[in-house]
Amino acid sequence: MISLQVNLLTRKVINLSGYSKESGIFMGKITKHMYDTILNHRSIRKYKRDPVDGNILHDILKAATRASTTGNMQVYSIVVSSEQKIKEALWEVHFRQDMVKQAPLVLTFCADFNRFNAWCRLRKAAPGYDNFLSFVTAAIDALLAAQNFVVAAEEHGLGICYLGTTIYNAEKIIEILELPKAVVPVTTLVAGYPAEVPELTDRLPVEAVVHYEKYRDYSAGDIDRLYAEKESLELTAKLLEENKLETLAQIFTDKRYTKKDNVFFSQKYLEVINKQGFMNNLAEDRE
Repeated sequence: MISLQVNLLTRKVINLSGYSKESGIFMGKITKHMYDTILNHRSIRKYKRDPVDGNILHDILKAATRASTTGNMQVYSIVVSSEQKIKEALWEVHFRQDMVKQAPLVLTFCADFNRFNAWCRLRKAAPGYDNFLSFVTAAIDALLAAQNFVVAAEEHGLGICYLGTTIYNAEKIIEILELPKAVVPVTTLVAGYPAEVPELTDRLPVEAVVHYEKYRDYSAGDIDRLYAEKESLELTAKLLEENKLETLAQIFTDKRYTKKDNVFFSQKYLEVINKQGFMNNLAEDRE
């Protein structure tokens, strides 16, 4: 007998046995539709002005909160910004990327021990989460929730784009969103209905990133083979011509993510982490 259930996100009936009559493929407990959604992920940078229905947004946010979390603590928060005034301020700190103003939703995912610490104190427990390990724990929680949001949003026909600029200007985002101590922005998503359908971007082959049993380091031949397709793209040739460089790797090291910038923004972000109370890494007992 085939077991059926209603998928709360898609409102569609799914086959829990995992067998698709249509495709003849055994998909396990993941629907073929969801699998296709994941494989067809695109970063959307142009959006329609259409608002996202509140019920749909609630469903997607609920899916985000079902992400894996360390010790079931859920040490993250999601700040949803839709007011134009706040989006204008965020646009400034996200390097004036127009999708921040254009998309109906801007979501800032934060590492957050503020709520958990308050709960501990109110329940006669002494929190010890003012250290770097706790920041990393909370940051992982926030990123897991963000990716759950992405998959659920795309299942609903929304587009998204991650903003790496979050960690470049974290201190200004803290001011705009009035984040208290023990809360640090980790990543940002813009979300809304796409006004474009860009081509899929390339990815390295699966074997490039997957290691079985133990890590196997890469030979020069491995590197040549694994990056061959990426290096042979028309886009790569165009980038090299525009930037007057010899290799694609130089685009990354000399133009996009330079050592100078990496060191500068590392120092800035570490200062934010410290200011927000996550760098007390001494071993002595604390009250």
